Amino acid sequence: MKKRIFYIISFIVIFCVEVLIALYVRDSFIRPYLGDALVVVLVYSFVRIFLPTGIPRMPFYVFLFACFVEVLQYFQLVETLGVTNRAARIALGSTFDWKDIVCYGVGCIFVFLFEHFAKRPELKSEA
Repeated sequence: MKKRIFYIISFIVIFCVEVLIALYVRDSFIRPYLGDALVVVLVYSFVRIFLPTGIPRMPFYVFLFACFVEVLQYFQLVETLGVTNRAARIALGSTFDWKDIVCYGVGCIFVFLFEHFAKRPELKSEA
């Protein structure tokens, strides 16, 4: 239950940060790069709410999902479907960019490292 609560709180905090970035940040680094790296952490946290024990290679699966959404942007899914809802257009995205895929990779590597080091038992110091 502790893990589930941790991921619920993580999801809410990261979601709020993403919304603030989307609404108020108009720069050339935080919004396009940090926002894309954080979105895979957001998706990962959301999945872990329902799978608190995790599954092997989950950061990789989240990366594949993010890449799939990016490929849909390449094929202009939003325009093809005629999506006019602003929130849906933002969530799905409308512009393909290879740099986004790199950012998703960085975010997933961060998640992988976080999970790896969070699982390690603390080293006991010998007195």
